[in-house]
Amino acid sequence: MSDYIITDELQQAVDAALTLERPLLVKGEPGTGKTQLALEIASKLNAPLFQWHIKSTTRAHQGLYEYDAVSRLRDSQLGEDSVNDISNYILHGVLWDAFTCDERAVVLIDEIDKADIEFPNDLLQELDRMSFDVYETRETISAKHRPLVIITSNNEKELPDAFLRRCFFHYIEFPDKDTMQKIVDAHYPNVKKDLIQSALEVFFDLRELPGLKKKPSTSELLDWLKLLIADDLPAEALAANELRTVLPRMHGALLKNEQDVHLFERLIFLHKQRQR
Repeated sequence: MSDYIITDELQQAVDAALTLERPLLVKGEPGTGKTQLALEIASKLNAPLFQWHIKSTTRAHQGLYEYDAVSRLRDSQLGEDSVNDISNYILHGVLWDAFTCDERAVVLIDEIDKADIEFPNDLLQELDRMSFDVYETRETISAKHRPLVIITSNNEKELPDAFLRRCFFHYIEFPDKDTMQKIVDAHYPNVKKDLIQSALEVFFDLRELPGLKKKPSTSELLDWLKLLIADDLPAEALAANELRTVLPRMHGALLKNEQDVHLFERLIFLHKQRQR
């Protein structure tokens, strides 16, 4: 049984992308399961999954193919017979493998906003046509089956309008308490309910504190719960009703920078001053 919870709205977005045969562009806070969505959909569809994790240095052409001219030059100097066939030096990218797959695949283009601003536009034609040309071998690679393309973004930079027009967009809202309860139950079905309730109270109260530089995410909540369960803490140890007076137990799983820890400590100090 999967521990990934797909809301009705998210399922509708996936269905819409499949019907329109458009890439599904998914945004949301870090830790809301954008990347995991592609893994879940591939599992549900029993489809091959091809993952392309984008970095700041990634170029669009790398998703199609790369020509390894350096290896060919080296082999020519060594007198290798392979240099006579240039296709030996064509390295397939993620989209090449997905296009030539014998069954419909799922393609994850993860964190597209990390790349250069021109990166999305450089993929427009290939994602529209579902084909591309290999100039070195003068061949055209066309998709046997149109893959479901899932593109994630953390909103670090704006994406071009021309690219957005070609996508179906969905923003994953941060889970409400009911949805978060389902997520936690899926991961930790046999944990004491009072501990889970207290942990969720602390977690959501912490997210609502003004001035936090980085609010704790779903994945950080799950890490925190794992620590609490490992220590077999009682619910009372979390001091769910005393968040303004004490740092949460093992807060390093929730607060990920010193500014937020110092902010929390100042709030505790001010709260204690008012109580005198």
